[in-house]
Amino acid sequence: MAIQWFPGHMHLTRKAIGERIKEIDVVIEMLDARLPGSSANPMLAELIKGKPALKILSKQDLADPVRTALWLDHYNALPVVSAMGLDTSMTQPSKALIEACRQLAPNRGGMVKPMRVLICGIPNVGKSTLINTLKGKRAAKTGDEAGITKQELRIALADDFYLYDTPGVLWPRIIVAQSGYNLAASGAIGVNAFDEEEVALELLNYLMAHYPQALADRYKIENVPSYTDETLLEAIGFGRGAMQSGGRVNTTKAAHIVIHDFRSGALGRTTLETPEQFALWLAEGKKADAERTVRKEASDKSKKTQPK
Repeated sequence: MAIQWFPGHMHLTRKAIGERIKEIDVVIEMLDARLPGSSANPMLAELIKGKPALKILSKQDLADPVRTALWLDHYNALPVVSAMGLDTSMTQPSKALIEACRQLAPNRGGMVKPMRVLICGIPNVGKSTLINTLKGKRAAKTGDEAGITKQELRIALADDFYLYDTPGVLWPRIIVAQSGYNLAASGAIGVNAFDEEEVALELLNYLMAHYPQALADRYKIENVPSYTDETLLEAIGFGRGAMQSGGRVNTTKAAHIVIHDFRSGALGRTTLETPEQFALWLAEGKKADAERTVRKEASDKSKKTQPK
């Protein structure tokens, strides 16, 4: 099942970004270090039209450091793009952020030409938390829920440095199936838009292939590769006491446990995609989307030519 989530306020945010971008010098896009490709907004790439961009990999303390390095190298190799990791251990993120933006737009600065920076990202990526850290107070609402921020804010980080915050925004249609699951697992998608069991099974399937020891350590289960994603979810539910009447495992509760453990970092430092994996998923998604468009156009044409 394809996962989609694009509430009404996101349409307004898309329009607002399109207007604001005309006077912006640098665009900061916050990405989830555990799913950098899936959390990168293709709609934003279209809107910024080649403006200098700073990619911030947030929550890197929860991500696989080896894979984070691969993603930073990937983004830093792109033209007019700089990338940096960010986590709660950074005591002066504003200094690093401001310096990175000034390097991307060296001709901006001073009271005559103040730096104007737009910061954006998917819901629940940690943007509001970063802004509060930059300001040293609660400048923006935070919470472990997708879609907390609903309006644009302007924040002065220095006399000649203005940061414009926007609500978290996804894109109208997610064409990479795995991205939908990864976004749901991370908390970027509203809980009513996906089935927790389905997302937990996809998450377990990936972790079994790439981080089996993390699962074994967390859930005290031996020989993880011998399980299927479904039998592993059952074993996790049994081990955690997620039971219902008749001695059966409550798989919905077990799924909730798995997703919560991933989001909180209880499973250890894990990353759900590499640049190479995501490139492959994206190519497959674009191909499937193109085929879908052809089928739809053929269907529409057939309907128009049918006699009434």
